Amino acid sequence: MELKRLSYKHKNNKIKYYLINYLRQLIPVKYYQDKLIERLNDITDCDIIEQRVNYYNKLTNPVELSDAAIKLSDLTLKNVNKTYYFDLYEYSRYFDQDFKAHFLFGDITHVPDEPGLTKSRPISKKNFNSVILKWNKVRHFIFVGKDKKEFSQKKDMLVSRGKVHKSQTHRVKFLEKYFNHPLCNIGKVNDNDLNPEWKVGRMTINEQLEYKFILCLEGNDVASNLKWVMSSNSIAVMPEPKYESWFMEGLLKPDYHYIKIKDDYSDLESRINYYIKHQDEANKIIENAHKFVDQFKNKATEDIISLLVMTKYFEKTKQFSVRKELKEKNLECPERALA
Repeated sequence: MELKRLSYKHKNNKIKYYLINYLRQLIPVKYYQDKLIERLNDITDCDIIEQRVNYYNKLTNPVELSDAAIKLSDLTLKNVNKTYYFDLYEYSRYFDQDFKAHFLFGDITHVPDEPGLTKSRPISKKNFNSVILKWNKVRHFIFVGKDKKEFSQKKDMLVSRGKVHKSQTHRVKFLEKYFNHPLCNIGKVNDNDLNPEWKVGRMTINEQLEYKFILCLEGNDVASNLKWVMSSNSIAVMPEPKYESWFMEGLLKPDYHYIKIKDDYSDLESRINYYIKHQDEANKIIENAHKFVDQFKNKATEDIISLLVMTKYFEKTKQFSVRKELKEKNLECPERALA
């Protein structure tokens, strides 16, 4: 069963990812720094880009970073996780390598005291010090290219496969409540001291897509399977999210983009049975989910937004400004996004 971990169907090509990123290291950063303004001009939908930039980077007032901030040049493959380093460097190479930031790598569930760059943050009106970038995307940003089965053709059950750790009490609670339930095919795939009966075989994404409903419980931060589930013809089932990433989980609407269940999971059975009986409503959720996912599929747009989020960060932390160059070239869209 462990061979299923090697299934690459619907997954990102890691060999290609690493090859491209190692090759990027061979080109001097000066080459990219000279092209920043040119890249910022490559905007097609100004309103959408402005909205997303200001969602990821909510900084409004200028602030100086403390001495604890780290230079871009001090980050290397030796002291930063490879995927985080590569995903940062893809855009940080366009900036002076003496620029500083607070870097919060990993699964972050708190808001820092100073503005910092991070993959995830709590969903809150006070999370402005957490500036989100698209990190660890080779693992998290997976979409289903084509789901061959319509919702009506799938099994009337909820499926879940994933790691469950003792510290993830919310995941443990779900297994305690619904393992062996007739509406659920669920279990954990990792070995630990939790109930050994919960250990089940892995399932590929294709195998999980045989089911109408797929559980998307948050792990250490966000639910990593939520992106590919929402791009499929199955429906994500989950409590209202508490953390968000580049996927903007905080903008997802319950029973519009996903099926919402209570935090104690007590209404799971009634929610699943409702959408089994009301498949027109289920298909509308799937349609809405697809529209939400589509905004992340344009690589050129993702690049521009990432560059603008970082540009705004370095501007708001008083390290440089591109306003003069933007005005000279009459580039109104990026200037609006940096406001």
